Amino acid sequence: MNRITLALGVALAALVVAAPVAARSSSTAATTVTVQMKEFKFILSKKSVPHGKVTFKLVNKGKLGHDFAIAGKKTKIIAAGKSGTLTVTLKKGKIPYKCTVPGHAAAGMKGTLNVT
Repeated sequence: MNRITLALGVALAALVVAAPVAARSSSTAATTVTVQMKEFKFILSKKSVPHGKVTFKLVNKGKLGHDFAIAGKKTKIIAAGKSGTLTVTLKKGKIPYKCTVPGHAAAGMKGTLNVT
């Protein structure tokens, strides 16, 4: 009887310790957002993402080179017909993004991503 009680106690303790680790691992999974770049706009596959690691898959469908800047990081210029990625860690809030090629943001290549 004592062995059964001890075994159950050890199993219960293991579950208590493992549960927070399992919960954490699912909340730290990266979110992926596909971004189409055109003259002069971005089309994001998601308007809202959970806070944490976000990978932006960028596809330039336009005729000019564009970049993508968000949360203090940016890509190199992505040529027409090419693609790239940018991974950033985002905090909750409304996070602005833009193309930093001169004149592109002013022409409409900018927006705000809602991070929950």
